[in-house]
Amino acid sequence: MSAIIGHDAVISEFLTAMRGPRMHHAWLIAGPEGVGKAAAATALAKRMLCEAAGPELAGEGLDVPENHPIGRLVDAYTHPDFILLDRLPKDMKSLREVERRNWPADVERSRNINIEQVRALGGTFALTPSYSRSRIVLVDSIDDMERSAANALLKSLEEPPQGTIFLLISHAPGRLLPTIRSRCRLLRFETLDDTSMRVALRRCLPGIDETELSALIAAGQGSPGRALGYAGLDLAGLDAAFRAIARDGDTDNGLRAELAQSLGAKAAQRRYEAFLTRAPAFIADQARNHTGRALAIALDAWSAAHGLAESAVRQSLDPQMTVFALCGLVAGLAPEAKHVKA
Repeated sequence: MSAIIGHDAVISEFLTAMRGPRMHHAWLIAGPEGVGKAAAATALAKRMLCEAAGPELAGEGLDVPENHPIGRLVDAYTHPDFILLDRLPKDMKSLREVERRNWPADVERSRNINIEQVRALGGTFALTPSYSRSRIVLVDSIDDMERSAANALLKSLEEPPQGTIFLLISHAPGRLLPTIRSRCRLLRFETLDDTSMRVALRRCLPGIDETELSALIAAGQGSPGRALGYAGLDLAGLDAAFRAIARDGDTDNGLRAELAQSLGAKAAQRRYEAFLTRAPAFIADQARNHTGRALAIALDAWSAAHGLAESAVRQSLDPQMTVFALCGLVAGLAPEAKHVKA
């Protein structure tokens, strides 16, 4: 079973080019965050290096046998012809004896990919590839590059070393240097549909119940990565509370007070942050079902909720008061909202 879900068309496009007579040397792998671009790019690199070195692989997709010697080197980040540029851990000394594949997922990273990392490519480019005629440089992501590093990389894109393929991941390609974009072939990844989201999330969370799964799919908005960030936070409970408040107006302030108290504790920080994301999203979803004056009210509520949620963490607003205020905006969607206590 392929680990990549929902991107068959773009993967097929790359593989067709890879097996063609003249493959483009630079690919811009663009799309929203959390849709699987990095996983797909790594799988593409792995398949390409395996096919280039042999033995011949069966099948037309991305799957590589677990015992394939080249594939195992790529998995271990020890393949000399597979170069990954990403933000390095801030404390590299503590990880000096740790294999890269065993680095903690939550390790604190530097803010940018720096120019020294790009300059280090020069020594590699001076050598011929070790296992075949192919070499792959994967940048995850080029959005995180210092401007000086991006300019240094541009020189390699303008005069690519023989056999080198660049895979540049970008969440916001419009912000890149036009000179970089112009030298790349675009491979655009889209958000996943609900069916693909369900498959991806069940693979990562096999024990999840259907109610929470549906809540994660809604919150993820086509991005499994975003949805997984909400896992274990009882989004279904938050959504149920929003629906109850929007339906009845919470005229006695009971529901919003209960939420404010439960989300105000330090131990609830992650769920509070999820709440800040979900409240405006819930109002936006409700707006889609309204017309006329009700739509205008919902749009005003969304604008206010979006602004408040955006500033809540940045300005260190009191969590309980913020939750109470956001729930008040949700309550304003109720049919009898004029009776709701603000």
